[in-house]
Amino acid sequence: MTQKIVVDFGLCESNGVCMGIIPEVFDLDDEDYLHVLQEEVTPENEQQVREAVRQCPRQAISIEDA
Repeated sequence: MTQKIVVDFGLCESNGVCMGIIPEVFDLDDEDYLHVLQEEVTPENEQQVREAVRQCPRQAISIEDA
């Protein structure tokens, strides 16, 4: 089953912790707005994505079944 990354932008403060963990997936633009560059959780990125979910200061990132 495919899983995808979901960000609650109402909670997100664009702290950039997730981007520091896995910049291939998360990016902050010049206006400090978070973008998810790759929604799908893959075997290659799963460990780092789960770490980004765990370390998010506002717990704004989750993984859901697609």
